[in-house]
Amino acid sequence: MKDMAADETSIKVSTAARDRLAQLAAEHDTTIRSLVEDLAQSTPTQAEYAERAELARAELSSALGSAPSPEAEAKARALLERLGAGPSSPRTAA
Repeated sequence: MKDMAADETSIKVSTAARDRLAQLAAEHDTTIRSLVEDLAQSTPTQAEYAERAELARAELSSALGSAPSPEAEAKARALLERLGAGPSSPRTAA
């Protein structure tokens, strides 16, 4: 059986950030640990965003017969970011 303590570490945050995390955790009936772990697991990295974008381009190309233009991609990206679904919104997966 794996030692749980061997798989743990600590992070340092300001007291204000810790207090906010505690409040958020309480409001979600969870712990700070679970809150941070959920954030880390559910937030895509820039590489994951890029991979998803490439998969979307391939799917669009297959369905439409051609890939969207760079201008169309820029418009779609701007719309998604305004809606809170782009890389600038770290809690939402694209």
